[in-house]
Amino acid sequence: MAGALDGRRVAILAADGVERVELDQPRQALDDAGATTILLSIGTGTIAARDNDLQDAGEFTVDRAVGDVTPDEFDALLLPGGTVNPDKLRMDGAAVAFVRDFVDSGKPVASICHGPWTLLEADRVRGRRLTSWPSVRTDLRNAGAEVVDEEVVTDGTLTTSRSPDDLPAFCERIVQEFAGAAHRE
Repeated sequence: MAGALDGRRVAILAADGVERVELDQPRQALDDAGATTILLSIGTGTIAARDNDLQDAGEFTVDRAVGDVTPDEFDALLLPGGTVNPDKLRMDGAAVAFVRDFVDSGKPVASICHGPWTLLEADRVRGRRLTSWPSVRTDLRNAGAEVVDEEVVTDGTLTTSRSPDDLPAFCERIVQEFAGAAHRE
């Protein structure tokens, strides 16, 4: 799908503890399709990545702080998982407000594994059909979501996936969904 995302700017919102493969593989798929990906976080500098939540997996350089941007600057949003990453994001007011405003903008949002915790904190899962890592599902149900056990689910502008095992299907779907969305002005 080379060129499918030419001219598109995709925000990736992550913090310390992000699951490396859940950021690397979708980002590579988006870059390969022509998108410009921008890594946002709670602050600037670097964030620590993990493998299986426990092993150190290097660092990512943050492009911009989430408090310094608006959804108007981007065409789509990616929320990778890892247990610690979304837990940190959902405790940060600027991150939660950005996610809430992004969903409300009608632009596509994709989230994998534990990533939907940030959507939940932003109160944007109620009435939506989605999937996640199994331990997050009760939280999502309690917040009013319809939770299913499928490798990738798209409900309107929201695409979710369960785990790193689902990355091939997730990456293919987010390129399709992001390509089909309106381009920012």
